[in-house]
Amino acid sequence: MQTLRQIRQVVEEVVRGYARPRSPEGLYGPAGYIMGLGGKRIRPVLCALGYALFDGRFPDRLWSACLAMEVFHGFSLVHDDIMDEAPLRRGQPSVHVRWDVPTAILAGDVMLIEVYDLLRRACLPDQLDLVLQAFHRVATSVCEGQAMDMAFERESAVAWDEYLSMIRGKTAVLLGGSLEIGALLAGADPLSARETGRVGEDLGLGFQLEDDWLDVFGDSERTGKQPGGDILRGKKTALYILAMLQGSTAQKNDLETWFGRSPSDEKVRAVSAIYSETGAAAAVLERSEAFFRSAGDRLDRLPVRKEGCDLLRELTIALQGRKA
Repeated sequence: MQTLRQIRQVVEEVVRGYARPRSPEGLYGPAGYIMGLGGKRIRPVLCALGYALFDGRFPDRLWSACLAMEVFHGFSLVHDDIMDEAPLRRGQPSVHVRWDVPTAILAGDVMLIEVYDLLRRACLPDQLDLVLQAFHRVATSVCEGQAMDMAFERESAVAWDEYLSMIRGKTAVLLGGSLEIGALLAGADPLSARETGRVGEDLGLGFQLEDDWLDVFGDSERTGKQPGGDILRGKKTALYILAMLQGSTAQKNDLETWFGRSPSDEKVRAVSAIYSETGAAAAVLERSEAFFRSAGDRLDRLPVRKEGCDLLRELTIALQGRKA
């Protein structure tokens, strides 16, 4: 049985292999570039841990599935950056900025196509249909989440349940799908694999709510985030939604006024204060912790290996430590 550190090392080696130079460079260069920008590699690690929950012997084919989940994530980042007109990704020029929009679209397309081949290589003959069904559900949910996120930008008010549905589709479902596909490859029955996926979805919701909080209140040296970046971009995160739900009329009016102003340090300070005073900051952390607890409760009910559980809990604790 490998340690979490060893799993991370193998995942990084596999991703680096994908990012190697290929011809034509105008197609594969941008794909390798986005994959080489780093990141926490949570999705491929979760795929390996989904396998470890049911089998402790990692076959070579597993790493193709792990890579597939990270390539799909990379594809989504390339296209998201185009839609958001984002100039940077992890501190470097976005693919469509470094090259151009048509090149970025095509690079994203070929990455998505390669995901299917990677999944095919990972499956035993009797697993392919189940794995593709799971992936189709995940990929569709990611697109639905992105569509909701874009629609929210045009709306003055977003309900809490709508926000949860959006982040479940855009973020959490891919984490859950990574665990579920790993479980299916290890031979888990479809019901157990699906419930394993729900563990990942709860973790994803917990992580995303925590990310919303970290963007404003986290230590930028630990998180690598620009302090108040969401506020500067006028993004309505969980903090904004709960502040509008819990705040007084005066606080809500102040929040709307500040959000209508140009980006500034003063805007970040004022909105951060409103988030604290309305109780939104504390409420977001409480709801994040509730999802983490739900994930743990689901995991406890699953017929899985203790060694795999220990690895998943170790990863969860490490990621939650960002706000310590």
